Amino acid sequence: MLIDTHCHLDDAAFDADRDDIARQALRQGIAKLVIPAVARSNFDAVIALCNRHENCAYALGIHPMYVNSAAVDDIEVLRSYVQHNHPVAIGEIGLDYFANNPLNAKNTVNNNFDLQSYFFTEQLKIANQYDLPVILHVRHAIDDILKQLRKHPVVGGIAHAFNGSFQQAEQFIALGFKLGFGGAMTYSRALRIRELAIKLPLSAIVLETDAPDIPPEWLSQRGRNSPLEIAKIAQVLADLRQLNIAEVLEITGSNAMKVLPKLTHLCTLPKVLH
Repeated sequence: MLIDTHCHLDDAAFDADRDDIARQALRQGIAKLVIPAVARSNFDAVIALCNRHENCAYALGIHPMYVNSAAVDDIEVLRSYVQHNHPVAIGEIGLDYFANNPLNAKNTVNNNFDLQSYFFTEQLKIANQYDLPVILHVRHAIDDILKQLRKHPVVGGIAHAFNGSFQQAEQFIALGFKLGFGGAMTYSRALRIRELAIKLPLSAIVLETDAPDIPPEWLSQRGRNSPLEIAKIAQVLADLRQLNIAEVLEITGSNAMKVLPKLTHLCTLPKVLH
């Protein structure tokens, strides 16, 4: 089963064709698109989008790069939304130390490590309270995220856009997590990510696009990524591992359903139209 475990179809980049892409995805055999919220301001948008399309499922959370504009009571708002709606996970949540690095010339976010940590741990507590997995943003912060997961355990989840070491991957797996691989894996120069994609157990991998971001190599000069690229990303993984594409789709799809169990009740097998 083909599942994009992480795409931001609610993003403004899709304003012109959002619903058409969701419909195309279903026609092309993509069983489910998981759409994580990033802030209180887009909770309603991702819920409405997923209510319009049977192949879309949402997660709710406050992204670490949005905490500067968040209010403390957004945590209680999130708790209320989770209680009265049906997210498949808490997400996208986590820590981002890259955007906050003063040596990063593209830094647009104030150093806010304490604020990030507060929102991350409070959302882990909500995930634990409602027995929900989490979708993690882990950029340049893997060790601290693992530390917080041990302090505030959850049922598991997905380490999105994983780019850590093999040892860090093993620690996530031991905590019940799957690792998200997407567009970055398609670049021949991405040697470490490709090595991980080859050597990690296939049972630990899920597929994602992070659309409209992290475009695969074939879109690197054309900008916007799309969840419609997930089949070609799956083929790259199959080629790297020298496996049949059908086996990769079966196992990664099963992985997604196991780590996001609410997808089991939401997924319908799409009819592929040629």
